[in-house]
Amino acid sequence: MDTRVEIASGRLRGAEDRGTVVFRGVPYARPPVHERAFRAPQPPDPWSGTRAAIRFGSAAPQFVPPMRIVRGLIGVPADRQSQDCLTLNVWTPAPDAARRPVMVWIHGGAFVMGTGATFLYHGARLARRGDAVVVTINYRLGALGFLNHPELRARGIDANLGIRDQIRALEWVRDNIAAFGGDPSRVMIFGQSGGGSKTSTLLATPAAKGLFHRAIVQSGSTLRLVDEADAAKAADQLLKKLGIARARIADIQRLPWEQILEAQAGINPGFTPVMNGAYLPHHPFDPAAPPESRDVPVIISTTLEDAALRLTNWDLTESGLTALLNERYKGKAAEILALYRPMTAGKTPYLVQAQVFTDTQARSRAITQAERKAAQGGAGAWMYIWEWPTPAFEGKLGAVHGHDVDASFNLYRNGICGTGEKTGRLMSKRLASTFVAFAKTGSPDNDQIPHWPKYDGTARATMIFDTDTRVVNDPRSAIRKYWSGNAQPTDAD
Repeated sequence: MDTRVEIASGRLRGAEDRGTVVFRGVPYARPPVHERAFRAPQPPDPWSGTRAAIRFGSAAPQFVPPMRIVRGLIGVPADRQSQDCLTLNVWTPAPDAARRPVMVWIHGGAFVMGTGATFLYHGARLARRGDAVVVTINYRLGALGFLNHPELRARGIDANLGIRDQIRALEWVRDNIAAFGGDPSRVMIFGQSGGGSKTSTLLATPAAKGLFHRAIVQSGSTLRLVDEADAAKAADQLLKKLGIARARIADIQRLPWEQILEAQAGINPGFTPVMNGAYLPHHPFDPAAPPESRDVPVIISTTLEDAALRLTNWDLTESGLTALLNERYKGKAAEILALYRPMTAGKTPYLVQAQVFTDTQARSRAITQAERKAAQGGAGAWMYIWEWPTPAFEGKLGAVHGHDVDASFNLYRNGICGTGEKTGRLMSKRLASTFVAFAKTGSPDNDQIPHWPKYDGTARATMIFDTDTRVVNDPRSAIRKYWSGNAQPTDAD
């Protein structure tokens, strides 16, 4: 199998990977270091000879997450981090002229951690199964990627750099992916959790228009961004901790990234994309779906017990659940539990709690996003709930946040899908086939699932991914209606 390609920057040599060719650590921009730190990404410098693309690039500077589960899934050791992080990875069945659909993964980890190189996102099995080209990307995070202040911009410090990096990567895909056997006119972006939030943001970013043609938001529906006032508060806190005056903001470009990373700890609000009237002129999905992506079909999803990932009270009792809900929802535990009991037979109090917190936050946002996309009258929206519980973690986490990621990549051998057991293989086949069909055609229909109607505000057709994968109109409707009419806390998940 030929493992060489030639792109605009020069020649690359990849490696064979389970029936595909992988090109790792390919630069899509110049390293954002020294005078280029805190500046918009620039196209990469060309190289002479053949560049070996056989090792993943460094992850963006980030903290190692404190939660053991999260650390084991997406944590990156400090020795694998660097400001020189603007690279991507490409898996292809063959670098030929086949013009396959392109699936560009935007990793999760909120806006402060993660990498496109973790084992959760290896693209060989998905590329081979779908005869598709799979791309994963790294981009700047935290203060290095999302420092913003109007006065800073006036002094040459650009805003929303992490989003700009993602768009630079999509421009690279547009310009180069044909050499890898990909079709630049059929590019799908997809991401989960923080990656879903970034996908939501890209759907509303003018500079991204035309760079992708379908999108999938997994457990990361974002309706609103922070505004400049909150972003400025975070920037001022960071500069104060670093001992830098605004008038000398350029000094920050010369600081070691370790010092900046340490200083950003504990700053509230944190560093995220900001609606600043320039690069991001409006909220992604508030008050309506963004006009920039009117013609882009979108799949929107949650997992049944999404919030379980952040909850550690596994031994919660029925009485403890009642007390918790009474405290959180102002004495309404009895009516809430009466609503949930028909839907949660056999579930532990811990998982009932997780469903409540998911319904009030992540699922509420996902439903609103789908409603507004459908109401726009452009390309369609589709909704799914992943209900198959993971057999990992002794089964106690249910259909937890992130459980559908392995299945998306057809990684049925990963532990969260049951290390290759029959049901995990089946569920991975179903979801990966659906994502590939969507990337190819803009419709999720395929021979592994029932016909999947578009979402609308009346029927609310929703695919339920479980051992009995099926379409249900307005699932959990009583719960949806209840929470739409009750105040929702902002910190539930």
